[in-house]
Amino acid sequence: MATRRYLQLDVFAARAGTGNPLGVVLDADGMDTASMQALAAWLNLSETVFFVPMQDPAADYRIRIFTPGSELPFAGHPSVGAAWAALDAGLVDADARALVQECGAGLLPVRVEKTADGKRTIELCTPRRQALSTPPVAIPASLQALAAADAAPVLWSNGPAWWLLRANSAGAVRAFAPDFAAIAAFTNATDATGLVIFAPEAGAGHDVVVRAFCPGDAVNVPEDPVTGSANALVAAWLAAHAALPHADGRYVASQGRELGRDGRVQLRVDADGDVWLGGEVQPVIRGSLDW
Repeated sequence: MATRRYLQLDVFAARAGTGNPLGVVLDADGMDTASMQALAAWLNLSETVFFVPMQDPAADYRIRIFTPGSELPFAGHPSVGAAWAALDAGLVDADARALVQECGAGLLPVRVEKTADGKRTIELCTPRRQALSTPPVAIPASLQALAAADAAPVLWSNGPAWWLLRANSAGAVRAFAPDFAAIAAFTNATDATGLVIFAPEAGAGHDVVVRAFCPGDAVNVPEDPVTGSANALVAAWLAAHAALPHADGRYVASQGRELGRDGRVQLRVDADGDVWLGGEVQPVIRGSLDW
């Protein structure tokens, strides 16, 4: 039985316990897909990443991303966490300021900033959003009541496919009591990863409030604490509707407070329309696993 290095990180977290946990298997060479999926299901975190041999010589490292229910071509908090882990574990030059991640979505640029106290902040360019055709499935009544009057829900993808619903107020997002069975049926019927609701909220240190629900078969996580791919699509939606909170394209999203977290996601929409996703990462567990 192979012993493999294992990390558990808290991503989009200013301190441990406030973001989204991520499992990281640093030595996944030799693991097949079934083994990776079984371990991700057993760990029961929203995602687990596995470092595997690179296929593209332009990459600095390669990962595969698994939820408890399926493999994803891209996900935000696993990608930010993986870049941090690659630097921390010495899989890449520890002083690198630019990296290239290889994953199911292709090659993604990564930028690394170091603070005065030596901490790293990761910023990753997410895949471009794609608008998907909307299947003829009725949106649950609770979601119809939540939606802003001038913003119909849309189904967009940047790897995972998310329903985006601009809510009528930040208070409505915070107070929303999800019907998980209805959301699961809706996302399963439309082949969506999940549903994200959002609204502007001028709060302490943030500009937008976000919640993401993925109780369906693809992920099987009722409410995700802090969701990078969903936040990146929200940023793309705001840019498309000329509704970014700041003229420079930068803002901070708050997610997870309803689950006892206080995740902060840093977003930037650049002049080319690319969405950059970033935040802080905290190491929580360092060890090994036998699988």
